[in-house]
Amino acid sequence: MNQPKIVCRNVWKLYGPDPEKFLAAHGGNPSTEAIKEGGYIPAVRDASLEVHEGEIVVLMGLSGSGKSTLVRCMSRLIDATAGHVEFDGQDLLAASDKEMIELRRHKMGMVFQHFALFPHRTVAENVAFPLEVQGVDRETRHARALEIIDLVGLHGRGDYYPRELSGGQQQRVGIGRSLAVEPDVWFLDEPFSALDPLIRREMQDEFLRLQSTLHKTIVFITHDFDEAIRLADRIAILHDGVIEQLGTAEELITDPATDYVAAFTKDVPRSKLLRVHTLMGPADDAADGEVAGDAKVASVAKQVLNAPGPVRVVEDGRVVGAITAAQVADALFESD
Repeated sequence: MNQPKIVCRNVWKLYGPDPEKFLAAHGGNPSTEAIKEGGYIPAVRDASLEVHEGEIVVLMGLSGSGKSTLVRCMSRLIDATAGHVEFDGQDLLAASDKEMIELRRHKMGMVFQHFALFPHRTVAENVAFPLEVQGVDRETRHARALEIIDLVGLHGRGDYYPRELSGGQQQRVGIGRSLAVEPDVWFLDEPFSALDPLIRREMQDEFLRLQSTLHKTIVFITHDFDEAIRLADRIAILHDGVIEQLGTAEELITDPATDYVAAFTKDVPRSKLLRVHTLMGPADDAADGEVAGDAKVASVAKQVLNAPGPVRVVEDGRVVGAITAAQVADALFESD
């Protein structure tokens, strides 16, 4: 595992009259009842997680669960009430305003649900804007903007204005603008939620293509589990400001840490998530045919269900187990 790029330890964000004093009076960990009685709103409660270099961590939860607030604490767009936030080993809560401005200008890229493009600027001028803020000369920033425009699939549209683009194309401009400074970390807050389903799928494909090229460290907010499954290395599920569980999609489905996580993931199609080696049993000498251990169950279901008996499971050229039609059927047709 790569080194953590972002570290959050016991992060709190309370809204109310004097949240720091309130937390201190309750030993830094007030109960839900105490928070309510004190008239405070717990946007983030005792949140801890690490985001490793090159990893995509998706934050999920219902509206008001604390996803966006946690991301804003990570980037210090808002100050946490308590806790510890590190970026590349630097304590962000101890950083000066000037240091934070430099970090955001040079190392953080941000994309939000609403594109916030400048209507009076062309695509190229929108993309180049962060470089203009940095004081980069016009020729250099224009050349960089054209590179980015090609990268996000908008070749030839540098002179267009936002009003001349579709919603998906406008979102590409927003993504391009966030990439102009070549950020170390990319924060995306429901960037595709305003798009039609077909365009949204297209943008997810584009996002994955970009990540395969750029290998960014990414924190991505969504309320759509299908989107999270497609994009995430790990998923954090938040509820009332608390990180209920952080793990792979498969871990959340097969081993939910709380009743809330179990309910949240209840309707997710297991066959699209579960891998063969999660379901397999011991190797069987009578097994016939073979499937890859890391294959999704849905992709091998037909082969296993039609096999006369167990099927060998192979990883790195070795037989590591066997999977049966009954195991696949249980995954496909699991009852409540």
